[in-house]
Amino acid sequence: MTHSLLQPFDQRQGWLWLDGEFIQWDRARLHVLTHGLHYASSVFEGERAYAGRVFRLDEHTQRLLESARMLDFEIPYTAQNIKDATRELLEKNDLVNGYIRPVAWRGSEQISTAARASRIHLAIAAWEWPRYFEESSHQSGISLQTAIWRRPPPCSSPFKAKAASHYMIATLSKHAAERSGFDDALMLDWRGQIAESTSANLFFVREDALHTPLPDCFLDGITRQTVISLADEHGLRVVERAIFPDEIPYFEECFMTGTAVEVCPVGRIDNHAYQRFAVGKSLARSFREKAMRLTESLDHAI
Repeated sequence: MTHSLLQPFDQRQGWLWLDGEFIQWDRARLHVLTHGLHYASSVFEGERAYAGRVFRLDEHTQRLLESARMLDFEIPYTAQNIKDATRELLEKNDLVNGYIRPVAWRGSEQISTAARASRIHLAIAAWEWPRYFEESSHQSGISLQTAIWRRPPPCSSPFKAKAASHYMIATLSKHAAERSGFDDALMLDWRGQIAESTSANLFFVREDALHTPLPDCFLDGITRQTVISLADEHGLRVVERAIFPDEIPYFEECFMTGTAVEVCPVGRIDNHAYQRFAVGKSLARSFREKAMRLTESLDHAI
């Protein structure tokens, strides 16, 4: 199951970065008529720090800025401003290994679908978060239930943006899966093809190849891209293609990738159980090693 976060986020201690300054965690405030709350005009990132350095910070920061532009607003800080603030925030919170969440949104100046006059806000939070799923799940694999909600076609939204609006059906799907005793949900796209989990990309293993869905209506994750770059070192071909649910029993393994989950094996999808985890666990070790090597080089070197 998902890693337990017993302490509510609004009751934690530490520092946040908000609109250009560091404030105490419990001083963060948001007006109830904020456009981002009512109309989902919000974009965010999920990042991880290993040994005091943020993994692929350049790519995450650029995606944050581009996501905002796809939602028709401009974040009023440069990439360098954001990266500097992120690094300083880790130091102020005395975090060596942790999770970082930058989020940008339209403010409360206008409360209508049009909000071009609204101020754009940016906040960055960071906290200790060892695992998204419990450690035991990384050994035996998590379980996925196929969701009733589907990823919509690319013409319906700017799917390349990491936008809050894309996660409503993910929340509904994950809630339904958890009520049924599963850890997460498997999401199909509007065509009935396998897309992703609620917040991570998927890979399947057959013989010497990794099969992964084409990200043509969902996010092409930065961890996904990293795992693809590692495949050759493991003697694995990567096949990006349409994958259908009836293929699930014919794969040898399945695993998911994402900043929060890192690389995590899947032990069951609906009624089908996977018995092998060797490839996924090997790639998980390689991913961790690559992330740790970041401490020996500049952020953009990986």
